[in-house]
Amino acid sequence: MLHPSIDAETAECDSAEGRRQSTRFPSRRTSTATAARTLSTTFVDVKMARSGHEEVTDSGAFDPSPSTFRSFVSRDSSARFPAAPGRYHLYVAYSCPWACRCLAFLKLKGLDHAIGFTSVKPVFERTKETDDHMGWVFPATKDEEPGAEPDPFNGAKSIRELYEIASRNYAGKPSVPVLWDKQLKTIVNNESAEIIRMLNSEFNEFAKNPDLDLYPAHLQASIDEINELVYEAINIGVYKCGFAKQQGPYDEAVTKLYEALDKCEDILSKQRFLCGNQLTEADVRLFTTLIRFDEVYSVYFKCNKKLIREYPNLFNYTKDIYQIPGISSTVNMEYIKKSYYGGYSPINPYGIIPVGPNIDYNAPHDREKFNA
Repeated sequence: MLHPSIDAETAECDSAEGRRQSTRFPSRRTSTATAARTLSTTFVDVKMARSGHEEVTDSGAFDPSPSTFRSFVSRDSSARFPAAPGRYHLYVAYSCPWACRCLAFLKLKGLDHAIGFTSVKPVFERTKETDDHMGWVFPATKDEEPGAEPDPFNGAKSIRELYEIASRNYAGKPSVPVLWDKQLKTIVNNESAEIIRMLNSEFNEFAKNPDLDLYPAHLQASIDEINELVYEAINIGVYKCGFAKQQGPYDEAVTKLYEALDKCEDILSKQRFLCGNQLTEADVRLFTTLIRFDEVYSVYFKCNKKLIREYPNLFNYTKDIYQIPGISSTVNMEYIKKSYYGGYSPINPYGIIPVGPNIDYNAPHDREKFNA
């Protein structure tokens, strides 16, 4: 049995970020013309990638596969996927930092009344009785697994089934997040970097916080620069540490990880957030890694040189963001730890879940000093 988090957490290590393509929100013309890409093969031998352990180069370095569905919701009513309340649904796993970016945007923008979401179970299970594929599955009832619910629209038993509804011959990695179109019964997009841009700008007509812009024009260059640093060295960096199969790739990844954390610590010693004194997309993208760092990555991925709570600014910054209304609801630490530690994997073969450290992120922080 493969560990659940390995597939989920690598779900968005994709072409838009990992392959260094632009994550700027495309024009509406591009959005409506972009079609979901699919891979054609048979499911007979179940050749779809199942875990990050299968995405490692000959040199022992982690090299994630790209996302495959890359269409866009647009505020243009003539678009193939027009923004509309109640039309779209988000499928997530609380353990996945990329999926939780999307949840954070949903909460911050006040869109959870217009776009619903459903979380899968935290531990991988068999997705079909006819083959050996293990992946994200839905519970049979809403009471089966805390935080998880059955698929409310398609009756799907797994995320894999959703991908197969969207594309009969899909043979890629059935990952989360999934932005689902209930009307066309298809996946719009499974790339978090693009989903959050849609949530930021294309649904403002229905948002409770339409004036909140997490990717403002005057900060876009700064945000893009920070995103590049954070994604390569921190977001995906912890996985490069954890999935490395040789000492050299691990040493390289962990060095870059702590150099980047030190740089962020220095930036946050001078201002409240990464790009100044206002919250931006860059902060949300870093937060979802930081909130998991001491509880999971320090142990599970061998990122133990220094803990986040040993960085005064990064630790207070993490508490600051956690305490923004709506954000704490996107963090289910019991689920997160069960997902990473609780399934059999080469990293933690006995599935033992560590007891601590149970950090209180509601404790006071000092970040308001930058707004004084």
